[in-house]
Amino acid sequence: MGKAAVVRAFEDIKAALAVLDAEVDGAGSLPFSLTDPLAGLADGCLDILAGAREVEAGIAGLKAKAAVRYADSAWAVAGPGMLVVAQEMAVAAEIGCVLALGPRAAGSFLATSHAVTVRLPRTLEALRAGVISWQHAVAMADETAGLDAAGAAALEAHFLDPDALDAARGCPVGQMPAHRFRVKARLWRERHHAESIEKRHAKGVADRRVEFRPDQDGMAWLSACLPADQALAGWNRLTAVARGMQGPNESRTMPQLRADTFAEAILSGGLGAGGDSSGNMSGSGARMTGDVADSIVAAGGGDGGSDGAGREHLSTHIQAQVLVTVPVFALLGLTEEPAVLDGYGPIPASMARRLVADGADSFHRVLVDPRDGAPLEIGRTSYRITKAMRAWLRMRDGKCPFPGCSNNSLDNEADHILAWHKGGTTGISNLGQPCPKHHRLRHTTGWTPTSAGKTEPPGWTSPTGRRYASEHQDWEPPHWPPGFLPGQRSLLEEALVQYLAS
Repeated sequence: MGKAAVVRAFEDIKAALAVLDAEVDGAGSLPFSLTDPLAGLADGCLDILAGAREVEAGIAGLKAKAAVRYADSAWAVAGPGMLVVAQEMAVAAEIGCVLALGPRAAGSFLATSHAVTVRLPRTLEALRAGVISWQHAVAMADETAGLDAAGAAALEAHFLDPDALDAARGCPVGQMPAHRFRVKARLWRERHHAESIEKRHAKGVADRRVEFRPDQDGMAWLSACLPADQALAGWNRLTAVARGMQGPNESRTMPQLRADTFAEAILSGGLGAGGDSSGNMSGSGARMTGDVADSIVAAGGGDGGSDGAGREHLSTHIQAQVLVTVPVFALLGLTEEPAVLDGYGPIPASMARRLVADGADSFHRVLVDPRDGAPLEIGRTSYRITKAMRAWLRMRDGKCPFPGCSNNSLDNEADHILAWHKGGTTGISNLGQPCPKHHRLRHTTGWTPTSAGKTEPPGWTSPTGRRYASEHQDWEPPHWPPGFLPGQRSLLEEALVQYLAS
């Protein structure tokens, strides 16, 4: 068969593409719907998109296998006398020319292909079945790099084996964007393999910098690589100020308002006096939530003034908000389990402890389930949503629950799923916290949230009737330090009392 079989297979694929192309153009032999051709065509196009996604994933898996098999064959043909570096360059160059990739992209593609086909069997199986995309496979390869075989297999099983004991909940991996999967995979990795996060963070702090990069059309990028808590505090502060500037007489968009506020701050000193001895931003706050029995919460707020040109001057009493979930044992210094910075991901336990020591000025307790770390239900019979309930929503959802949205909790808006005037209650199971954009989407289009749960954010139903699951927080019970077994609660209570009294 050989090459002839390959040629015929691709001819069949091209013929199938021609058929699908005709269907999209409405030129198929039969319409998608005889009763409503236009609605039928719209629904049929969505079916074609879904099928194309699966086929693209299968093709990506095929490309990965073919690239690795070519590399192995090329090495065998070259023989043992070929220099390793030269042969690697030759193989990457050949693949790059065939796929029209640059040298660096070709080398990256080959490395990922090798990881997927050799070390990640579940990932390759899911890719070939069309369950995940190539971008998901790249994320899996990146997040398992450096793990031993058992660690990589455990991460794969958590996300790709629905029968695993600790299988991921909520939206399946393949149904969320790859960038969201990367966030969840990184959280799992750091939570279960936290040995090196402090060392890597120390190196990152040493490498902090500001960069300038020219762009097109007379524009340029000015960016800074900072510790995550400082960077996110700055972003949240810019967002809060920009949100406050919006109104009927403000024509600028949120990105434009953030950019103008940022430029005004760094060019005129509008941010006020800069940080404390630990490097924190002046006025930064912290919101802390714990895992075993309590959550520690602190937050700040404020607003700024505006000049006659509509540019914002950041007043010194504005407080940047940071939301961090930290296991209580890590907060006490008994373990080094990573904390989670809302809008970023896992951070070293030392950073979380510093945020409490330097910025937390008020505490709020929220009961959580010690079996899995999830917060427990609270409710209210009136329409008004309390601060405690808003904090609980942030812990439950972590971000806007709309599929693929990354807008973090501090910029989101509490919303009744079943409207109050239609009999809806103000309990956690009837509340969501969509970002402003998806809040408007809900009230101005046919998109509607589905029911939520005590520990599950609402999913969404599109105007076509398709249902999309939301992401769920990967709640896990805390790591118990030596001497603190679950049955020895008196030791835990004593440690908590000593900490809160200090």
